[in-house]
Amino acid sequence: MALGSVFFCAGPAHALQDPTRPPGPQATAAKPAPERSLALDSILFSKDRRVAVIEGEALREGQGFDNVRVIRIYANRVLVTDNGRERVLYLERLPQVRGTQ
Repeated sequence: MALGSVFFCAGPAHALQDPTRPPGPQATAAKPAPERSLALDSILFSKDRRVAVIEGEALREGQGFDNVRVIRIYANRVLVTDNGRERVLYLERLPQVRGTQ
């Protein structure tokens, strides 16, 4: 009898937690890292060679730096993974210059 009362007095502090129970309000969800800006400086695209210059780094398909990896280089865009997330980088459009007469 005395042993049984010890378990009742211990309370929920020593109880096992159910791993399938959803987290309560005290649990904080991990927030994804904000997407950083990556500058696609230029693309060299030919039959024999494909190079993208990203943040000043000349990269071929499969190469990378600082958790950025080039997946595919197209004539007008580059598919990369940035910290495991796929992103498409585009060249910035140059301002239109009107000719003078």
